[in-house]
Amino acid sequence: MSGTGPHPALERADALYELGRHDEAKALLGRRIAEDPEDAEAWIRLARCVRAGGEPAEALEASERALALAPEHPDALLQHANALQTNGRIVDAEAPLREVIRLAPQYWYGYALLGHWLWRIRSLTRTPSGGTVTQEALTGYLRESDELALTAVRLAPEEVFPYEVRWSIADMAKDQARVDEMVQEILRRDPRHPQALAHHTRQAATAPGVKAAEAAALYADALAVAPDSSALQQGLDHATYRLLRGVRLIAVLSLGFAATMLDLWTKEGQAPRELPVPLGQQLWYFVPVGALWAVGALLRYRRLRTGVRYNLRSVLRRRRWPRIVLGQAAWAMLCALLISQVPWAERGVPRIVFWAGLLPTLATIPFDRRKTT
Repeated sequence: MSGTGPHPALERADALYELGRHDEAKALLGRRIAEDPEDAEAWIRLARCVRAGGEPAEALEASERALALAPEHPDALLQHANALQTNGRIVDAEAPLREVIRLAPQYWYGYALLGHWLWRIRSLTRTPSGGTVTQEALTGYLRESDELALTAVRLAPEEVFPYEVRWSIADMAKDQARVDEMVQEILRRDPRHPQALAHHTRQAATAPGVKAAEAAALYADALAVAPDSSALQQGLDHATYRLLRGVRLIAVLSLGFAATMLDLWTKEGQAPRELPVPLGQQLWYFVPVGALWAVGALLRYRRLRTGVRYNLRSVLRRRRWPRIVLGQAAWAMLCALLISQVPWAERGVPRIVFWAGLLPTLATIPFDRRKTT
């Protein structure tokens, strides 16, 4: 926000900072400050750079030097506020941000950043020591913060950060309608925004009636846009795990068909069929079971997106519970084949095999729905 163009060294430092090469930018700024220790712009950039590099104490020192040289420079005040917050002094950050708003009333970022922090500051300064914030007080603090963020939106309607601030405030206020509205506003301006994309995709994937394959496709499409999003990857892993649970269900149904074929359990007064089961009936078992696997597993797999297929193999390598579920499905299917294809003369052993195939799944179903690792 300087009135003149920055020194070429500062422009190069800005470019390095944008590329994430903070150490190089820091070294360049150090040389510039050695040439001209009175360059407030260099100190401002150095404060930003060392804070991003994980050096909070150095950031605070640099911001103080910048303020000493230019006490009414909005960017110096902003960097000082950021440095204070990074050093655990968020309460002290309110004053420089208020000064930014006074000096630059049309500068949206001062309103947005103060709105982002103000409800936390109020909670710390207006709550008795050892006490808790009442819901009524918190609602007032959040409203005050949201008014500042809304001012930032009016001043810069195309900037993303004010909407992020309003999103966090709405989330704290448990206003789901406002959260969804802010997510949509963010995605209109930045379709690749990782957090907003993850939230939007999760809402769609967890809606009632959405099947596992559909959820996996939604997450895979979103990951194609934001491939570094851990939240989206976790969602895809969970949807893939749901697919594997579906495979296990098919195996359990196959086990049930085998038990039915041998009349392992009959109603009182009903005579069970004679054993051993004829060969033709043993072979007929593969007709309904084969159709079940063809439609429920093979056809579904062929319809999966390439990314979902890849993740299916990947999640089996990376995660323990998907391997457990697949192992349970294989074991249940093996038991089903033993029951249906061996010419049993008695029902005692097939009953044992049936329970041996079913119990591992029954033992884990109550709690494995939440497992992805």
